[in-house]
Amino acid sequence: MLAPNLRDHDGIDLTTEESRSRLAKLLTNLFARWELTSTEQLNLLGLSATSRSLLTKYRRGGPLANSRDMLDRAGWLLAIHKSLRLLYPRNEALRYSWVKRRNRDFDNHTPLEVMMREGIIGIAKVSRYLDMERGL
Repeated sequence: MLAPNLRDHDGIDLTTEESRSRLAKLLTNLFARWELTSTEQLNLLGLSATSRSLLTKYRRGGPLANSRDMLDRAGWLLAIHKSLRLLYPRNEALRYSWVKRRNRDFDNHTPLEVMMREGIIGIAKVSRYLDMERGL
């Protein structure tokens, strides 16, 4: 469990159910825009394939688990989304299809394949790659 006073860098208290509910809605909306299967969504969230009911709960506004792993994954995934919005502000189609496009820098795998195969490390790798593309 996270420490009761854990806050993200913007001062949002991620231990409250309200903030984790908003986070769940953001992620499920993002997953819909990325056109991910349930299996892909569960994998990115670090959940087992038998946890499909949680996706419905999250879409309906149920809070994400108050765990370091879940919140770290959510943060990295939203950082990927932010970077894509900044890199492709006028190309929504590319912004939302990018995770499924083959990339030479990932040995011709898609960023989604990297994230699925390598878990939270792969998610962080994709986010850091986009930071480099943005010059950060």
